[in-house]
Amino acid sequence: MTLFERLTKKAQEHPQRLVLPESLEPRTLQAADRILADKIAEVIFLGKKDEILAKAEELGLSHIAEASIYDQDDKDFTDKYAELFCELRKKKGVTLEDARNTVKNPLYLGCLLIKAGFADCMVAGALSPTSSVLRAAFQVLKMKPGITVVSGAFIMLLPEDVPFGEDHMLVFADCAVVPDPTTEELAQIAIATAKTTRDIAGLDPVVAMLSFSTKGSASHERVDKVRLATELAQKLDPTLKIDGELQSDAAIVPSVGAQKAPGSPVAGHANTLIFPSLEVGNIAYKLVQRLAGAGAVGPILQGLAAPVNDLSRGATVDDIVNTIIVTCNQAIGDKNL
Repeated sequence: MTLFERLTKKAQEHPQRLVLPESLEPRTLQAADRILADKIAEVIFLGKKDEILAKAEELGLSHIAEASIYDQDDKDFTDKYAELFCELRKKKGVTLEDARNTVKNPLYLGCLLIKAGFADCMVAGALSPTSSVLRAAFQVLKMKPGITVVSGAFIMLLPEDVPFGEDHMLVFADCAVVPDPTTEELAQIAIATAKTTRDIAGLDPVVAMLSFSTKGSASHERVDKVRLATELAQKLDPTLKIDGELQSDAAIVPSVGAQKAPGSPVAGHANTLIFPSLEVGNIAYKLVQRLAGAGAVGPILQGLAAPVNDLSRGATVDDIVNTIIVTCNQAIGDKNL
């Protein structure tokens, strides 16, 4: 069973309530039609019902009518969410009138539905820049307890002839959000990525904190940061199998790991690689994707109090379907189902 076959099956067994705020975007509607047809999630659209159904008919879609549709301009529906946003942001000087205007923005209303327990997760970004999606999520949902940073992971699906990773998978982070994480942020990224490895990749996380040094082979303040982040992550989650600092070959090649870091529970067997900076992580995942012909699933946003994932504005229908499936599985993982 492939990764997405397994994730699809799990989503079908535990359908989540998914908000799609970009309700007239054709690719989003086509993806939602497939999600509804396969009973992968309960879909919530934000917009005018007649316009959404007319667009679906124009596109030849037959399942959109099965979704729940709510109008962000319907004051009777949105007033309670405006009150919730006002309460959440009153220390920032937000008035009820300000909040009523804010909930007309479907990105904010979608996050408020999740905050209120009316929905479980959201996918957006086919029409909206990443900054807009994240701003709504930050202001409404905030972070998981003990986490102060959002990061982005990729699940790398490796060709069968590549002898590294586990079940032909490696998980990389952060490859999408934080340019130069602090020691504390790096530790939090490791913990959040271990959860993604468990909940989405379906693997028991074995986490390597990467550097250009292995166990003191080089001295530099950047090496010190990785070493300290490893120690902090161990304190924050004593159950986590993690080690560092490790060079990338020591992390994934058993013979090199045994030579460079003898006795390490991680060296040579890592399935989760934490990069010391965004530039390293982003370069690494793109090189592995292109040179090894690996699939790259992501970015999967980590650290938010509820799953919200951002789409590339160039996303295909398949990309949107896959992002929805991953997001639903994040919500399932949060509920420990």
